[in-house]
Amino acid sequence: MLPNYDLPLYRPPSEGKNLIIQVTLGCSFNRCSFCSMYRTKEFSARPLEEVLGEIKRLGRDYPTIRRVFLADGDALAAPTDHLLTVLQALHAAFPRLERVASYALPNNLRKKTVAELQSLRENRLSLIYYGIETGSAELLKRITKGATPPSMIEGLNQAKEAGLRISATVILGLGGQNYWQEHIDATAELVNQVALDYLSTLQLGLDPMIREEFFKKFREPFLPQDDFGMLEEQTRLLQRLDPPAPLVFRSNHASNALALAGTLPEDKDKLLALLTLAGKGQMGLRPFWVRGY
Repeated sequence: MLPNYDLPLYRPPSEGKNLIIQVTLGCSFNRCSFCSMYRTKEFSARPLEEVLGEIKRLGRDYPTIRRVFLADGDALAAPTDHLLTVLQALHAAFPRLERVASYALPNNLRKKTVAELQSLRENRLSLIYYGIETGSAELLKRITKGATPPSMIEGLNQAKEAGLRISATVILGLGGQNYWQEHIDATAELVNQVALDYLSTLQLGLDPMIREEFFKKFREPFLPQDDFGMLEEQTRLLQRLDPPAPLVFRSNHASNALALAGTLPEDKDKLLALLTLAGKGQMGLRPFWVRGY
């Protein structure tokens, strides 16, 4: 029997087939104006004995599990000793365990020392999912991200030094029509300073419960980008990306108008050619009715 999850429950698309263990509930920050994921929850760390009991039971029922995702949005907010105990219990319960992954908030990643992150890596926490959203200092303030470009670069470099793989996301359309160039140029500049392993784009989508909160952060009316504006942002981003190491690039999240996949810099020209076709209306976009956030 699978866990009795505390809903709502979210995970990255690539974790859809993997076991999810809720180490924490909700999000310790929970103030990003573009995100409604955990607005209905109060943040808390689940009691350790409860988590360990769940892992032990699941190990009896599903001993061949190979991959685990630590939820909710903020597992790294838990103390390192707490997380190490959970990781060691996972290894004992699932002898074939290959990988453990987790979301990582900017501030909570920076609060862990490189030595702490290394100890987590040595116990099979090998991948973190990290929302960059934008590299623009001004837009980071307006979306209440609780981070600055230098602080994100610092935390991401710490994670890389510790041997963690990083899957990062940016949000197309986040600056609307007025700030899109600043948004994209600053985002490319940030990404080019960190050796990410994966980079994905999402298109901005706002839950009705937070739309007013998001819009009021902009002094002038927010003018949303249409699909072709999003494609222009995607093009500008790819043109400016010059990662320090090979980077797997994806825009296959359900929110995107155009699904792209490749490795940079090897596939840059191919991806830009597809964007050119789409921008001219010579390549079909994903219908609105199949998109999701």
